[in-house]
Amino acid sequence: MSEEFAPPAGGGETGRPKGLLEQMEELMAALNADLSALDADLQATGAALRSAPPGAEDGTT
Repeated sequence: MSEEFAPPAGGGETGRPKGLLEQMEELMAALNADLSALDADLQATGAALRSAPPGAEDGTT
């Protein structure tokens, strides 16, 4: 976990260290991707539960 807060060893493609704004933009893009994947998983799970017969999820058919 401590490596999340460590300053990056290298900079960007130009060799300069990344600025705080650039780091935040990259983190926000990664968070957006993770949230999109989670949303897709939840949508698929919800669709599967809606199409299952009543009681199928707890085994009380």
